[in-house]
This record gives sequence, structure tokens and C-alpha cells, in this order.
Amino acid sequence: MEDLDPFDIAVEQLNKAAKVISLSTEALALLSSPKEILEVSIPVKMDNGETRVFKGFRVHYNNARGPMKGGIRYYEKETLSEVKALSAWMTWKTALLNLPFGGAKGGIVCNPKKMSKGELERLSRGYIDAIANFIGPEIDIPAPDVYTTPQIMAWMMDEYEKIVRHSSPGIITGKPLEVGGSLGRGDATAKGGMYVLREAAKSIGLDLSKAKVAVQGFGNAGRFGVKFSSSMFGSKVVAVSDSTGGIYKESGIDYEKLLEHKNKTGSVMNFEGSKNITNEELLEQNVDVLIPSAIENQLTGENAEKIKARIILELANGPTTPEADDVFFKKGILLLPDFLSNAGGVTVSYFEWVQNITGDYWTEGEIYKKLDHKMTEATKGVLETYKKYNIDPRTAAYTIAVKRVADAMKLRGVYN
Repeated sequence: MEDLDPFDIAVEQLNKAAKVISLSTEALALLSSPKEILEVSIPVKMDNGETRVFKGFRVHYNNARGPMKGGIRYYEKETLSEVKALSAWMTWKTALLNLPFGGAKGGIVCNPKKMSKGELERLSRGYIDAIANFIGPEIDIPAPDVYTTPQIMAWMMDEYEKIVRHSSPGIITGKPLEVGGSLGRGDATAKGGMYVLREAAKSIGLDLSKAKVAVQGFGNAGRFGVKFSSSMFGSKVVAVSDSTGGIYKESGIDYEKLLEHKNKTGSVMNFEGSKNITNEELLEQNVDVLIPSAIENQLTGENAEKIKARIILELANGPTTPEADDVFFKKGILLLPDFLSNAGGVTVSYFEWVQNITGDYWTEGEIYKKLDHKMTEATKGVLETYKKYNIDPRTAAYTIAVKRVADAMKLRGVYN
């Protein structure tokens, strides 16, 4: 059984890229661990009058290329190892997209589904109180992630502004439009992923208008992944799942009807005209494009040989293990790694930050045009690099990103 510790996976991926570009021993040592880690205890008065103490993290991985950037997740199984891994992946993601940012990540061990709105607000404000000295528009700019929302970002911004006693919309991204958010942010992760998919499909001669697609996950990224696969390319989405299970419908799944069914029943299962399947079965469907949009470690050494898709578009963070990466490369499956495929979110977060700092706000059309350009350039770079070195696409993406970060550190004099 392969070791699925998230940070071990992140370091293993880094080591593979380091060999390709002959990264110096000093640079590899510096990039193999976070710059700093903050662990906090957050007391929250619950609605029943009791005070509960929640554990929170904020990890700064690297800031050689600029202020650190990364989301905050509320998740009852959150671990420091996972937050460290995600902060590393954010470092590579911002570098790969050539954004002037480093990488960070945050998390709170909690179950937001079992908390009231008031409890969530007190938790969110308490977290900012605890990490306020660790963040700032020119230091570390948080954003939403798993189970955090634009409303939570608004509370966090408000709490930070109370502490610093001045307006600071650039402290956090993913905010509601009414308080400095950006147009196009809500669907940016999936929209960016579609631009990546378009370029990748061109590179292997796949006609997306005739492609069958399976999407694992029906959260923000997965939901829009279902919608855009159909609306942008005319692809037929035949399988979709959420945390309760999945469905398969050979004739294609209508996004609007599925969304209505999900909102009504709380699950995608038992959708009219479809067959219920498991999440495991969804991954192994005979489709052209597989879009894992759920959680980590879904594609592993145990199921990789059963995957039939020609392209895997990772909208989730870390859905594929290194062992599975090797299998896909040998089988000729084009895997588009997470820190390329789902970088649309952080790219539009960057646009939001720029708009907040300058006070110049852009139209949705301008946002999508800028996003298309960023995602297309990054994808072409990855495809060219993996062909040039005959390495898997994830390692190709790493070589580009790691070299950019290492070069920045060297120019700063961090190492010789």
C-alpha cells in the first residue's frame, strides 16, 4: 500500500522535478519544507453557552516571488500535513501561472455543517484575531477553500479591518461583489480548467464536441465543470457524483435539471433516467475526459490501471498519487495536474487583489479574457516541457514552477 501522507506526496513530486532541472542541494532543502507554520487555538462561544476550542493552522511556504496566497478550509479531518502540502502546491501553482505571489494555506479543524451561522461567524472572526499578525495585503492574502464561502471571507475582512483600523479590501479574496469581490470569481476554477482542457484536447486531436465526460464531485468546481463541459464545448457529460454517490446516464446529463434535483434532494443520486453508481465506478467509466473535482487521493496505484479516460483534468487538489501518475504516463493518458488545471481560482483571486489595490474594477468579459490568456500560456508551457523532456505532465509543470521559485530565491541571495 502506497504512503498517502499529503506532504510526503508533495515532497516526492518536488524531488522528481528537482532531478530534471538539476536543482541545487541548497535550493531543494529550502523548498522541501515551509518557511513558517502557525498553529492557533480559537475559543468560540457556542449557541448553547458552552465555549469550544478549535484548532487552526496557517502555513507560509515560500514568498520569494511575492506575498503568499492560499485558501482557508473548514474541515473536520484537517491535518497539519495536508495544510503543509496545500501550501506547497499553492507555491507551485502561483509560479506556474506566473503570478507575483508565493504560497500559503490555512485550515480549521471543525465540521461547519453542524455549526449555526452565528457560530461560524464567531469562529471566522476568532481565526482572524489569532492570525492577524501573520497576514496582510502585502504579506499573505487568504481566500476561500473547502467549506468556506464569500460570506465567511466578508466576516474575515471586516474583522481584519477592525484590528488595523482602516479599509483593507486586498487582505482577502473570494469576497462578495458588494465588498470588493471580483466578477468571474465564483466559477473561475472550472472556467480556467476548461481553457486548459481545450488546449490539451487540441494537442492530442480530441474533438470535445464528441467527447464523453465524467465528473467526480458536485461542489463549486465540479458543478461548473459539468456546466461548462457541455455549454462551452458541447461535450456529453454521462457521469456525475457527489459525497453520497454517483449517477450514469448514457444519453447525457442535463446540468440545470441535475442542479434542481440536487437542491431538492441533497444528492445527485436517483436522478431521473440515470443509473446509480459509486464514486469508484465513476472513475472507471469508459469516457474521453475524467474530471476529479472532489478530494485527495482518489486515483491511486490500486485503481489507476482501470482508468479508461484519454484526458484527466484535475480540478480537485491532489486527487492523484505519484504511483498513479506513473501508470497514467505509461498508458499514454494525458493527466493535467491540479496546480495547472484548477489555477483559475487563484488567478482570478490575483485579479481581485489587483482591483482592490488599484481601485480599478473590470467587467466579467475582461476577467475571462485575462484568465484565458494566463491559463492558455501556462498550459502550452507544460505541454511543451513534457514533450521536450519526455516526462509526465505533473513533473513538467513542477519543473517550470520550481525553477521560477528557485531562480527568485537565488536572485534575492537566499542561496548561492
